[in-house]
Amino acid sequence: MALYFLEYDLRKQRDYKPLYDELARFKAVRILESLWCFNRFETNVTGLRDHFRKLIDSDDGVIVSEVSNWASYGAQGTPSDLK
Repeated sequence: MALYFLEYDLRKQRDYKPLYDELARFKAVRILESLWCFNRFETNVTGLRDHFRKLIDSDDGVIVSEVSNWASYGAQGTPSDLK
């Protein structure tokens, strides 16, 4: 199982619901305002980017990173909160 971070920048319309619904389905934890983490099996950053890209507008931005180590300060949550 790999740990992934997803960060986004929703511009103009800012319709968060489709993205938030999918993050909930992934059992993601919010780390910072626009940064979430989740665990996944048998995927990669390109596949995840393409998956989440379908949930945002064409003028928005998204980045997915596979993470092997992390540290935080003042975060809303951490990868340790994943269930």
